[in-house]
Amino acid sequence: MKFIIRSFFRTLRIVLGPFMQVWEFVTRPKGVVRAPELQQAVNQQCQSLVLYQFTTCPFCIKVRQEMRRLSLPIERRDAQHHPQNRDDLLQGADTVKVPCLRITDAHGQSQWLFESGAIISYLQGRFAVV
Repeated sequence: MKFIIRSFFRTLRIVLGPFMQVWEFVTRPKGVVRAPELQQAVNQQCQSLVLYQFTTCPFCIKVRQEMRRLSLPIERRDAQHHPQNRDDLLQGADTVKVPCLRITDAHGQSQWLFESGAIISYLQGRFAVV
């Protein structure tokens, strides 16, 4: 039974995936424009952030769209097709659940933030243009 369910969702992803990627491209928001020195500061802050994602996950697409809207160059790692990224996510967060934002502080400690709504709220709170 588990095999049938996994096969069904795998097939669904294969069929719908390209349409979801086209939709993401077509609905791409325009990013905010900041002064160069402000954008440089944002870019520096984004170096401590990593988004673990699946390419065709609708919740991951939602987070990526918000990253574009806020003009955030956050590193993205595909946890679906790259075993090393999947292992890093499993080892650090104890689960393979996406989207997941890894936030590393100045002391090297990592915090793992799940759920697209929570990630978007965090990004808006930290990087929103007033």
